[in-house]
Amino acid sequence: MKSKQSSHLRSIMAHIVLIILSFMCLFFFYILFINATRSHADLQKGFSALPGGYLFENLRNVANDGTFPMFKGILNSLFVSGCSAAIATYFSALTAYGLYAYDFKLKKAAFTFIMAILVMPTQVTAMGFLRLVTNMGMYDSLVPLIIPSIASPAVFYFMYSYLQSSLPMSLVEAARIDGSGEFGTFNRIVLPIMKPAIAVQAIFTFVGSWNNYFVPALIIQSKEKMTVPILIATLRGADYMNFDMGKIYTMILVAIVPIILVYLLLSKYIIAGVTLGGVKE
Repeated sequence: MKSKQSSHLRSIMAHIVLIILSFMCLFFFYILFINATRSHADLQKGFSALPGGYLFENLRNVANDGTFPMFKGILNSLFVSGCSAAIATYFSALTAYGLYAYDFKLKKAAFTFIMAILVMPTQVTAMGFLRLVTNMGMYDSLVPLIIPSIASPAVFYFMYSYLQSSLPMSLVEAARIDGSGEFGTFNRIVLPIMKPAIAVQAIFTFVGSWNNYFVPALIIQSKEKMTVPILIATLRGADYMNFDMGKIYTMILVAIVPIILVYLLLSKYIIAGVTLGGVKE
């Protein structure tokens, strides 16, 4: 009887903690939405928990602002983030499969080298990367924001760990006996098995690329090529007396919508990735 009551009490406490954490996570999104529906004059009056009626007017102001190409920035960020997520997940999965499925002399050295790159901060190589991009004639271009995603040590390590727990080598050997080529085996057999892991890492890579400010700020100069973080950062330099706070909150709200959509589309694979990754044959 006592154990039943104790279990019931723990369940209640867990639900209370989860409700509090959920409230803390969602409260700031709610405030952002509320502020996006209010006018500049209403925002000057202070906090409000109720939405206003200026959302569509703020959206029109955002769309008609020629000095702040927000929608062009969203398209740039979608292109960069989508390509980065696709390239990072595919090539990291391919690298992980190569190290997992093959035995060769420098296998441990290659794994150690990739892990060493993982702990190296981006800022250390930033100036060398900028000089390389400039010498290659790709300065002020979106290409340098996409191509480096081919080498993603963090994504590789996740894929490698997932393969260790989810891919039996007997399946690969059976495909080889049946005459399947190595790329055919990878694309037709291994990739479908890795779908949950790929979806999880696609979410993380997409969000990381979408929020990336440091590297685009070094490379991008033209306003029509700027990504969302750079465009939003330029708001700090605006004259406080001349900008519309309602429009700014609406810009930020519009900017996070693609991230929410991507998460909603792929989030079901997160639980699938955890459960499948825990089954080892």
